[in-house]
Amino acid sequence: MRVLRSAAALAVVLTVIVGVRAGFAATTYEVGASSRVFTPAHVRNWRRAKTEALVTTIWYPVNADGKVYEEPQVIGPPDGPLFLAGGAAVDAPIASAPAKFPVVMLSHGTGGSAMQLAWLGTVLARHGYIAVGLNHPGNNALEPYTAEGFVLWWERATDISDALDALLLDPTFGPHVDEARIGAAGFSIGGYTVLELAGARTDQERFLKACETDPTLHKCVVPEMKGMGDPEQMLKKVRASSAESMARGGASYRDPRVRAVFAIAPAVGQAFDADGFRDVTIPVAMVVGAADQIAPVATNAGRFLALIPNAHLAVLPGGVAHYTFLDACTDVGRAKLGVFCGDAAGVDREKVHGTVSEMAVKFFDRNLK
Repeated sequence: MRVLRSAAALAVVLTVIVGVRAGFAATTYEVGASSRVFTPAHVRNWRRAKTEALVTTIWYPVNADGKVYEEPQVIGPPDGPLFLAGGAAVDAPIASAPAKFPVVMLSHGTGGSAMQLAWLGTVLARHGYIAVGLNHPGNNALEPYTAEGFVLWWERATDISDALDALLLDPTFGPHVDEARIGAAGFSIGGYTVLELAGARTDQERFLKACETDPTLHKCVVPEMKGMGDPEQMLKKVRASSAESMARGGASYRDPRVRAVFAIAPAVGQAFDADGFRDVTIPVAMVVGAADQIAPVATNAGRFLALIPNAHLAVLPGGVAHYTFLDACTDVGRAKLGVFCGDAAGVDREKVHGTVSEMAVKFFDRNLK
């Protein structure tokens, strides 16, 4: 299932994925959710964010003993939520057995938030994982965006590593982490982030040259950047404010604690040259929609597949597009949020989430358990 070039091949992939659903393990746990604000002790790059901390959501297994109850979670105003974020028992005690659980660190898409991966985090928790999502500074929907938050992509990998450090020290969750079983999953630029954690290196100049050739390309200007100025304006500002970070953009951000990564619609493919993945030796799985116009498979996940030795790619056929991988929208969300909630006819976002989360659980079961 590595090389996908034809409609027939895509149909085969869908058949395989549907088959995975049939053999998916039964629910074992209720889902708990808790929040943390992690502030690393060392000096780090906050990308001029309003909050100089890693605001984190943790989904985790809870004993299914009838003593705790999951409640619906949403994104947006309580009286008019925009997205449905699954169900969870807030601050319920973590399950008593086993003593330790595997962990999956989660990285949201550009301009999004940790809660936008609730559809994945809750399923991972239900199947025995501690799932940890954080809001990337300067690039999350809960605070004003910054140019640095959009441009300094590689700093996202440092966010994940610092959050993992803090999780291990957390008095509630740290003692329950199996440090030998840690993975990472991310969406869009979050997919790029987890590839960085796996050892990938980027060359931003390659990306910028492509944008100079055609600044209207989706990879250069995405809907979340509205009002931020054109890429050249943003880059000029960031070069002035963040020369130190820009100088190390091509460095390795490999975190050896991460043993496997799952990238959903990974982006910025033009930033990787042929040697960009030479240090990636851990298992990598990728999934993308065939109708993705933000991170098209041919120039992103499909290209990565040819460069990563131990990688697999699934392409979901039909109208599955980039923002299909955001949480399910409410009626209010669909009325207000346009492209972020506008799935093509025939696309059931929640079914797609079910398919992909099952793939993720099986991938991590195979490579971490």
